[in-house]
Amino acid sequence: MKESDLYPPLKRFLESQNYEVKGEVQDCDALAVRGDEPPVVVELKLSFNLDLVLQAVERLSLTPKVYIGIPAQCKTLKRRRRRVIKLLRMLGLGLLAIDPVLETGSVEVLLDPGEYRPRKSKHRKERLLGEFMKRVGDPNLGGTEKRKGIMTVYRQRALAIARFLEEQGPTKAAHIARTLREPKARDIVYRNVYGWFDRVSVGVYELSPRGKQEIPLWLKEVEDTIAGNRTTRHNTSAQSPERRHAKAPG
Repeated sequence: MKESDLYPPLKRFLESQNYEVKGEVQDCDALAVRGDEPPVVVELKLSFNLDLVLQAVERLSLTPKVYIGIPAQCKTLKRRRRRVIKLLRMLGLGLLAIDPVLETGSVEVLLDPGEYRPRKSKHRKERLLGEFMKRVGDPNLGGTEKRKGIMTVYRQRALAIARFLEEQGPTKAAHIARTLREPKARDIVYRNVYGWFDRVSVGVYELSPRGKQEIPLWLKEVEDTIAGNRTTRHNTSAQSPERRHAKAPG
């Protein structure tokens, strides 16, 4: 298939809506004009890529009606349709899926150009900021490999419990909660998200074989968590009166 194979069905589609269509006008793959309306520009490509998006964004300086036209069989469109549409919506671009295989060809309008107004999510914003405020220290490198796992607030709590069980042996969940001042200790050991805990008897838990194997891998993160807690308590409770009441020089 060639890019030029996309043009005939696109031209027929636009002409059916009373547009006059011409190809390759001032570097635009297709230009459609109807009366006094803003012209329609369509950039045609066999695959969806960054160069295509940049090219389409450049055309926005000519008209607000810019579409990207790609084959309906495009792999990126099939695998990431929702994300592709979301990206183009944010950029104010339109998207056409063109199928030149059919005898007369077909064009499906997946997105029309328009101003992007993102829908705000208060719940997701609160979760984001909540995770930020409750996480101890900064244990993750931005862009880090995620196969090992990201250090979240929940994982920090589970690691503190696992370290406690490593030192104390089988312990009642209620005692863990009181000693670590962790109100969610019972829920964490019961749900056992990471497979680190085994129930010995009713309400009593110990470190599982998997926990014994994986906890050393997180040893540095555990130590950083403990150090972070100590530093936080020291800074908030041990600040000298002279420091708190010091006056600015002048």
